[in-house]
Amino acid sequence: MMFPTAGLAAQSLTITALLLLVGNIRADEKPAADAAAETKTAAEDKPVDNLTVTKHQAEIGGNTIDYSVTAGTLVMRTDEAKSKAKASIFFIAYTRNGVKDLGQRPVTFCFNGGPGSSSVWLHLGMLAPWRVPMNEDATATAPPYRLVPNTESMLDKTDLVFIDPVSTGYSRPAAGEDKQQFHGYDEDIQSVGQFIHLYTTRYNRWQSSRFLLGESYGTLRAAGLSGHLLTRYNMEVNGIILISSTLDFATLTFTENNDLPYILFLPTYTATAWYHKRLAADLQRDFKKTLADVGQFATTEYAAALFKGDALSDAQRQLIAQKLARYTGLSPEMIERSNLRIHISKFTKNLLFENRKTVGRFDSRYVGVTRDPGSEWSDYDPSAAAIFAPFTATLYHYLHNDLKIQRDVPYEILTHNVNPWNYKRFNNGYVNALDTLNKTMTENPHMKVFVANGYYDLATPYLATEYTFDHLALGAELRKNVTMSYYDAGHMMYVHGPSLKKLKKDLTKFYDNATGH
Repeated sequence: MMFPTAGLAAQSLTITALLLLVGNIRADEKPAADAAAETKTAAEDKPVDNLTVTKHQAEIGGNTIDYSVTAGTLVMRTDEAKSKAKASIFFIAYTRNGVKDLGQRPVTFCFNGGPGSSSVWLHLGMLAPWRVPMNEDATATAPPYRLVPNTESMLDKTDLVFIDPVSTGYSRPAAGEDKQQFHGYDEDIQSVGQFIHLYTTRYNRWQSSRFLLGESYGTLRAAGLSGHLLTRYNMEVNGIILISSTLDFATLTFTENNDLPYILFLPTYTATAWYHKRLAADLQRDFKKTLADVGQFATTEYAAALFKGDALSDAQRQLIAQKLARYTGLSPEMIERSNLRIHISKFTKNLLFENRKTVGRFDSRYVGVTRDPGSEWSDYDPSAAAIFAPFTATLYHYLHNDLKIQRDVPYEILTHNVNPWNYKRFNNGYVNALDTLNKTMTENPHMKVFVANGYYDLATPYLATEYTFDHLALGAELRKNVTMSYYDAGHMMYVHGPSLKKLKKDLTKFYDNATGH
């Protein structure tokens, strides 16, 4: 998800400070209490792994599965001789019990995006044996919230390791460490990559088939990691799963002189208008045909009109405005005032304007009451408002009661504490992982890629993802390694029951193909 713990104990006095407090006492005259204090201080300055292991059982795919959950923090250290602690990374790993040969059991490393998001969404929405149920009609549920068994969990196909990058969840920098060394495109890939290497080594998974599964910004991380793990650790992965992909920010960034987003968001505007019955009768009849028609218009006639800019004639401008109105449910007048360029925030605010309603960004099926009817710009996301609280409450309850993780500090579900995020590598350009993914797929031609798209996702619209993969510069042979799938929901398509079932079916086929089963 593009969003926007046990915290470390307060650092105790150093040995030097203790010596100052006791004055000029010689080493052989130190009281026993002071010596004990020094020993305690030294221990606290050396963070240690903090893990719990619990055993459970679940019904998945009609089978009873016994599994263990390892939850807690692993300490990431430098490569220096002193092995200085850099951070403690929180993770939750689900492993099937009774597996004699780990080489026959895949393992998948999972993370959400943000940057600044924990892994709770994939964890309790899609993959784990428990999930947060949401209303099928895209309305908000009322507290108190609950978890239900997830019969569509992927635990029957793969072990699952959910990673919270530094500053999210319960992951934190070590005492005295600058958090900015983890908060950036390259920095994030390096720290998450170090965790994956450590987990793989410590838990004996080098012979296992390995997968990376990311959502939203996590897809950018997954693509980057596929290259980093190969070049840094000679670690290949069998496949990467991209949920609501964003590999090229040029396709999503509404800025001057970048017309791509206006073109690539248009079919999702149409899908949204179709869902809320704002299209003409002929466009409401056949959803897939309507999307095919608007996709053709967007990439040809509309793209050509935007390319002309001010050279577009008045007659052409009016014609394009009328067609945009037909495909979006917005007024031609508003579209002309916007210079034929419909910003996402204007669309979500104005589609249901006469009803004083606004539609969601993460999932445009969701509707909320607009806060400021006088503004043309959206003021909040009803889909985020409906989803965030249930996931947060159930996560805390699950950690405390089932996994025996009991900490008083906040589990950072979604934090802005990672800002500013460092994109130095991409100065004077748009952030993207296209070259990395191309290089990795070329050097590791066995790696498969699965891409899940939500029709009602206005955070990472499906045509933007199609455009990105059409510009990945892969040959025909390697393009066969990419699987695209589509779902009748939004950014977190798994909150929609039928989409979750379809996703499980699609991923089962993908894993079987990627592992040769």
